[in-house]
Amino acid sequence: MKALLVLVILATVALIFLQYKRNRNTRKLLIAFGSFALIVSLGIAGNITRMVPPIYITHLVLLIGAWLGLLYYLIRNRYYWWLILSPVFTIGLFLLLELLEGSGHEYLG
Repeated sequence: MKALLVLVILATVALIFLQYKRNRNTRKLLIAFGSFALIVSLGIAGNITRMVPPIYITHLVLLIGAWLGLLYYLIRNRYYWWLILSPVFTIGLFLLLELLEGSGHEYLG
């Protein structure tokens, strides 16, 4: 599974470079790499949601959707910013629940 994840990351970077070689569009290259970095960082930041499995699964689904949104931008030139930023919703929901409910791992001793 980890090898597949690394393969998908490398394939996305290769597709970004192939699109740049073909079109020489620097703006599209910067937008694609910025979105790529955002999606990867949201994937790493989303590990805080592991304590609540439904939110974590939703976060993974939204990450896959964001990745597909980036690929759609590379292929069809349509940028759906709301799809790429959708994993922020689950992180925000988790932080809101932690604020309202508190952590279940606090020691009250």
